[in-house]
Amino acid sequence: MTLRLQRRRFRFALLQPLRTASGELRERCGWLLRLDDEHGAVGWGEVAPLQPHQFTACEHALAALPDVLSQAQLESVLRETPGPVGFGVGAALAELQGVVGVASPQGWLKAPAPALLLPAGEAMLLALEAAAASMGGLERCTFKWKVATLPDALERQLLEQLLQRLPPTARLRLDANGGWDRSTAEAWMQRLRDDPRLDWLEQPLPVEDQAGLDQLAALGPVALDESLDQHPELRRSWSGWQVRRPALEGDPRMLLQELQEGLPQRMLSTAFETGIGRRWLEHLAGLQAQGPTPAAPGLAPGWTPTGPMFSNDPEQVWAAAA
Repeated sequence: MTLRLQRRRFRFALLQPLRTASGELRERCGWLLRLDDEHGAVGWGEVAPLQPHQFTACEHALAALPDVLSQAQLESVLRETPGPVGFGVGAALAELQGVVGVASPQGWLKAPAPALLLPAGEAMLLALEAAAASMGGLERCTFKWKVATLPDALERQLLEQLLQRLPPTARLRLDANGGWDRSTAEAWMQRLRDDPRLDWLEQPLPVEDQAGLDQLAALGPVALDESLDQHPELRRSWSGWQVRRPALEGDPRMLLQELQEGLPQRMLSTAFETGIGRRWLEHLAGLQAQGPTPAAPGLAPGWTPTGPMFSNDPEQVWAAAA
């Protein structure tokens, strides 16, 4: 089958900077992909690396692809290309083949209610108050708070204020983005592991300290994030929660199969996608919610703009990026 591949650059700014232990994210940029076959079917993809050092590699990989090629050529690319390119190409192929989308039996699934992403530092308290006011309470909410961005003593004080404000039925995830050392991570785990509101500590230690992550997981719930990106073999061996960001990790058909098989303790998280990538994220989150360990996905509501680039209609997204 002969396929025609088109690429289009996009860029957008987050509504507010996202501050983490590894830096500050202000905008997203990348490429949209449109894949047409000779029968008029269309598949859509998105390539948007999160780390600056990946951008050049993705750009070169996309430039190496011809505008007209076969499905076999695209499938071979998936085995050796950077993760964001693998996601974009795999997503377009899957839609073209009817594995997902309007041509599939399920169509596009909708995601369940997401976790609310709280900003780092003292801004967390203001965001929490705003959430309580807008929703009329926090009883059934799941919150994710970015930590390891301020001196630990100050963050520990903010944690106590946060815990005072959260009702018993709320859920809490703390994301250190690998920014703690072992003693700090253990102190936080000791404080929180008996609190029924704790979902997990997310990537509490650097990727290089897998032994420390294993030891910490013996004390309480630990979810891996960046470790899974840099060491994909952990997706098969890690028995705790996995924060899966499909837009970064390669061909999404593999994660799709995992969720269809009902593998537990996968949580879907955003890399701040356009509407094209968002359809996949929400579909996979909808599948996860049907599995044995449903969890609020990390969709970061309120952090990306609205408008055509974030539409569920890929034609509108494509036109908005022009």
